[in-house]
Amino acid sequence: MPDLVITSYTPARTTGRGVRTCGIIQALARLGDVEVAYVPFGGGSPASDLAAAKNVTLRRVDPSRGPRRLFTAGWALARGATFDFARAVSPEVMAVARDAAADVRVIADGPTAAAALLPLARRRSAVYVAHNLESSFRGTPRLRSFERRVLGGFAECWMATHADMDSARALAGSDLRLRHAPNVVDVASLPVPAARPGSETALFVGDFTYAPNAEGLSYLVDEVMPRVWHTLPGASVNVVGRGVERAPADTRIRILGFVDDLDAAYAAADAVVVPLLTGGGSPLKLVEALARGMPVVTTTHAANMIEAGRTGEHFLAAGDADSFAAALVSALSGQAADLGTRARALAQEHLSIESLVRALSSTADERFT
Repeated sequence: MPDLVITSYTPARTTGRGVRTCGIIQALARLGDVEVAYVPFGGGSPASDLAAAKNVTLRRVDPSRGPRRLFTAGWALARGATFDFARAVSPEVMAVARDAAADVRVIADGPTAAAALLPLARRRSAVYVAHNLESSFRGTPRLRSFERRVLGGFAECWMATHADMDSARALAGSDLRLRHAPNVVDVASLPVPAARPGSETALFVGDFTYAPNAEGLSYLVDEVMPRVWHTLPGASVNVVGRGVERAPADTRIRILGFVDDLDAAYAAADAVVVPLLTGGGSPLKLVEALARGMPVVTTTHAANMIEAGRTGEHFLAAGDADSFAAALVSALSGQAADLGTRARALAQEHLSIESLVRALSSTADERFT
């Protein structure tokens, strides 16, 4: 059965959301033909490997403006969508799903696409790809109501974590048809880790327009690093990603913004930090750091979303600023280097494209757990 993935963003790996979308497309492409209908939102071009793949067809959908678009947004609002999702719904996106051949499986990538496809979902046996359980960390009554309708309205929902699956059932009922489709990266394409440089440099990669990443950066700068500097005054942090509006006063926190060469950014670091205190799903930059065989220091909150991983074996996890700082001192001092090999093996087994292919091709008895 061919697949039609409908997404409201350009499928590129410039954000965590984009990495999840591209991972889903890559896995589907190993199972058959995939058409990706995307709205060119977020800037840039689709990922080059997707554009070059023989059985992936990329179809740009330009949404209209004017009264027809306003009517469609009002229609989505009247059916329960929140304002931010409804305003992105366009008649052109809805038409793509409506006009798809009967033997095509339609897959709505994220809540905006789900808002557009919800009226057709049951009739088309459509799939909803959740990036997070949205209402778990910004749970307004309207959002909870909308998400409940989405989860119950699609024939199947793909969730990033088992915790999200449990929360989805608590929100929308135990009879939901859910599939565990974790966040993954192409582990085989990432460089085999080399020796760390010994520069006492940590790396924090993220999209800082995403509130949990911005919150995590403040926690790192204000709470963690002052404690680290008591022991390692020369320690520093390279912050990579868009959206940091104001650089910290301490020059040992270097705001690098978007970089073209992530391989070089990782190679220049002794450890990766993932200081997330909130947010759902599983953090893609934590997944990528594990796949790159890096020593990783993370919060307990983020570590709990890597359900197959164990602290002390695959990464170091800390529940408060004191223990986070102590773990980071250990990693920057070279005392956690052996974590990297086990981290990469974990990623290959549970967080790779190959593992997602297995999850998406599982039998019905295995699929709904």
